[in-house]
Amino acid sequence: MSFLEISGVSKSYGEGAGRTDVLEDINLKVEEGEFIAIVGFSGTGKTTLISLLAGLIEADAGGVIFNDKEIDGPSPDRGVVFQSYSLLPWLSVTGNVALAVDTVFKKRPARERKAICDKYIEMVGLAHARERKPAELSGGMRQRVAVARALAMQPELLLLDEPLSALDALTRSKLQDEFAAICEQEKKTIVLITNDVDEAILLADRIIPLNPGTTATLGPEFKVPFKRPRDRGELNHDEDFIKLRADVTEYLMAVGAERGTDLERDIVLPNIVPITQRSNPEDPLPPAYARAAESVKDDRFLEFSQLKKVYPTPKGPLTVVDDFELKMKKGEFITLIGHSGCGKSTVLSMVAGLNPITEGAIVLDGTHVTQAGPDRAVVFQAPSLMPWLTAHENVALGVDKVYPDASKSEKRDVIEYYLSKVGLADAMQKRASDLSNGMKQRVGIARAFALSPKLLLLDEPFGMLDSLTRWELQDVLMDVWKRTQVTAICVTHDVDEAILLADRVVMMSNGPNARIGNIMDVDLPRPRSRKELLAHPDYYAYREELLDFLEAYEGGADPSEDQLKSIQEKRATRMARQKAAMEAAE
Repeated sequence: MSFLEISGVSKSYGEGAGRTDVLEDINLKVEEGEFIAIVGFSGTGKTTLISLLAGLIEADAGGVIFNDKEIDGPSPDRGVVFQSYSLLPWLSVTGNVALAVDTVFKKRPARERKAICDKYIEMVGLAHARERKPAELSGGMRQRVAVARALAMQPELLLLDEPLSALDALTRSKLQDEFAAICEQEKKTIVLITNDVDEAILLADRIIPLNPGTTATLGPEFKVPFKRPRDRGELNHDEDFIKLRADVTEYLMAVGAERGTDLERDIVLPNIVPITQRSNPEDPLPPAYARAAESVKDDRFLEFSQLKKVYPTPKGPLTVVDDFELKMKKGEFITLIGHSGCGKSTVLSMVAGLNPITEGAIVLDGTHVTQAGPDRAVVFQAPSLMPWLTAHENVALGVDKVYPDASKSEKRDVIEYYLSKVGLADAMQKRASDLSNGMKQRVGIARAFALSPKLLLLDEPFGMLDSLTRWELQDVLMDVWKRTQVTAICVTHDVDEAILLADRVVMMSNGPNARIGNIMDVDLPRPRSRKELLAHPDYYAYREELLDFLEAYEGGADPSEDQLKSIQEKRATRMARQKAAMEAAE
């Protein structure tokens, strides 16, 4: 018999008309020492499955056998790490870990219990912070405490319920590498719930999708053949990795698409011009000047000139961004990427007019940016909707201001056109408070495009969403952007997102005194979709350059110009080699 066996498990919540079926006929066998990753969309029952394995809830049908015994409740031989840290805020790192150790090993001497705590706190790299309270820790450090606490119970089975999903992409990548090392050291049987395909490939022996539907079921398994330890950079070169990543991604995208999408209404945008794009008839320019200005502004539609931002602090002025220089063409899409604290969001807030400029200038379409205005639409990480208003009413707030002379029916068509394009045709009359996080962000995207802005600003717009929902919304964003060709800047931590969206990726150096470290032109065909990029031979070369750049700045490092140049040359060499191989094969 297998070390862990799930047999015919089904689970639902509620009774009668209010009954919600979640899992149906789940069957899985896990051998001792095996690492299984279960991947799936939000709402497919992943957490319900982990709760069943932990013994926190009971199945309606079927059962779970662990180590020859049926699971009938929680036990310290099954350690759990949830997405939320669940730390006691008044206890230190040591106190939180000791609470579990003292409960499980209460018969052991105090000195032995302390040694167990110290071992696992050191293993997760928190020896220097053992006396800090949770409020003094970053999100990544808090999750390390949760991992240390689970490991310190010395369980036979470790259950991980999306333990890193609340973290930004770069912190998540770093902890994945650390976690892989810890897992190798501990050699435990592990079941990981995740929505991140890269995380699953880096850590697991097998990947099993949890298919969405009225009731979720397990899909076909994908075996991960790579030897341990696995290096993220080396995998990026491996043809087997590229194929496996594409196979899992395409499978998940296919089953996600089968869930059904909202029907788009056939609406034609009315021929109305927003106030942000009207010329001033009282101050006409000479025709020759207008022609010259137009050609200049097409290439320098948005210009950052010697941009600097300084914040006062008790220890003196702190220069966050220094000498930021960039010119953007009209209709260009740029992504900003870099480690936390490198000033990406500061740059975005200055061009939005929400943060005063210390030195330098930002010029948009020939006008200096000095304050916020409707010619710049911003989509934040949290969409900031009025919860008591419907999706339609939230978009209408901006449309009413930007199209003051439009008729009621024209305004309605603008609102419904963009809500339809982001997949909310059947949900536009739902209140924001009744929408999922992904649906709320769709409203935020529709609202931004409905303003017909000169500049679209996106500040980690999908950062709060799971990876699979991000894929859907990235494709939604690309589809709507393709129709509008609005000039856009997106701040992101996600390497794949940066490449998918951008004409150029602007890489920021570490702060303080952050500057542009490198600019990568992305010469991939548009329109783009994630599926098409995975099949493009140059995609992984671009990905490697971004990964190498971020690694060069890891931990506050300041790489030399030669080092940065070698990263660019490495990508160029790889692309040239791939091109030569393709030509030889033809």
